[in-house]
Amino acid sequence: MKRITLIVAFAFLITSCVSKKKYMALEQEKGELKSELTKTRVENEELEAKFSEIQSRVDNYNSKISSLTEDNNSKLVNVDGVVISENQKKAMRETLKNVPPAYMSTAKTLKDSMNLAVKFNLQKSMDNIEEDEDIDINIQETVVMISISDKMLFNSGSYKISDKANDILSKIANVVNSEESLDIMIEGHTDNQTFVKSSAIKDNWDLSVLRATAVVKKLQNDYGVAPEKLIAAGRSFYQPLTENDSKENRSKNRRTRVVILPNIDKFFALMSQN
Repeated sequence: MKRITLIVAFAFLITSCVSKKKYMALEQEKGELKSELTKTRVENEELEAKFSEIQSRVDNYNSKISSLTEDNNSKLVNVDGVVISENQKKAMRETLKNVPPAYMSTAKTLKDSMNLAVKFNLQKSMDNIEEDEDIDINIQETVVMISISDKMLFNSGSYKISDKANDILSKIANVVNSEESLDIMIEGHTDNQTFVKSSAIKDNWDLSVLRATAVVKKLQNDYGVAPEKLIAAGRSFYQPLTENDSKENRSKNRRTRVVILPNIDKFFALMSQN
């Protein structure tokens, strides 16, 4: 009888141990499931936040598109290869009414007319400077170029600016200062002749760069042009207007070119000033 009791007690002990192990395993599994559930909830909340942000951006874009569609005057149109709004197109046509018809006689497209109008207003704002052998004003596409001969700006082989240049440089400065967002690039050009070298000037590259920077400094220091608008560039003799085969031709190639660089909005600002 005593032996039977011991067997029963031993069996019960074994059963209890197995049940405890299963219980502990289930508790561990339960903990892992809770952890996974928490992680999933956090990830779900993050995804919902990202989705909400994307949806907000989509709604914003749709709103902008709708406003453009509803406002006919804001629609973009293509005029001779230039994309502008209807309002800009109307402003351009109004501007052209103020330009003498004879001045527009060479224009074949609306874009040509716009460029000629810009040139007209620039020349007008520069006190109607007359083009002669020393000054040439030209416009190509959306870039205004003013070429000034070497005779007006510098002595031969020098980068010291002559007093004769004060009038034209002050007028150029007035144009640039009148429009806040205009940029201006000064290019120095030489002929292909050699000259007496110095510590500062060893070749035509040096001379062209020093002449460009001399004009830039003059515009900044004497005429108040903001330095962030100014660009100085030297071209040496590698972009001649004509062959360097005569004294007269070499004189044409020695020049300083002022390049005024507005974008389409700056063009409209210039045209509407007068």
